[in-house]
Amino acid sequence: MIKLLGKIPKGKFYVACSGGVDSMVALAFLKAGGHDCKALFINHNTDTSASAHKFLMDTLEGDFYAEQIPQTKPAKMSWEEFWREERYKLFHSFEQPIVTAHHLDDQVETWLMGAMHGQPKLIPYRNSNVVRPFMLNTKSELIEWAENHDIKWIEDETNMNYAHARNRVRHEIIPEVMEINPGIHKVIAKKVRLLTSGEK
Repeated sequence: MIKLLGKIPKGKFYVACSGGVDSMVALAFLKAGGHDCKALFINHNTDTSASAHKFLMDTLEGDFYAEQIPQTKPAKMSWEEFWREERYKLFHSFEQPIVTAHHLDDQVETWLMGAMHGQPKLIPYRNSNVVRPFMLNTKSELIEWAENHDIKWIEDETNMNYAHARNRVRHEIIPEVMEINPGIHKVIAKKVRLLTSGEK
């Protein structure tokens, strides 16, 4: 069962969609609930983005809006930092709300990565016109919903690239944390609720 955090935007809005299971579930769930939403795809000018773009063209039959990130970045920025900054520039350029599919596992990763640098933090529910109502659901819960509702998605191969710190946290550190504290998701979910109640 999918749990929602905060309020779903009224009227027309976009769902940031990469073709991965998280965003495909968010899009299908909101459409099934009668919400007036449309997928928004951000093309990062990579082979992975090209594959995702084709997947969405085939799966959504072209019924989505696409934007493109510039191909050049400042020399001092990593590609991950650049892509994130450019994504949010695009998101904030829209008058309509943008819903993202950030989930509870994202929050656990963010909390742990921040804690390792002495500043544990969480992803806020709202960032200007961007809202994140799926943050109380684990990745496994989203996958289960997708399988139960025959939702198609694609896997991002870069998620297995251990050159990225977040991927090492996801695949190597979190399994160890789960051994030490199997209730870590409940702990972080409580913090997410408290943070969101303070944002309202």
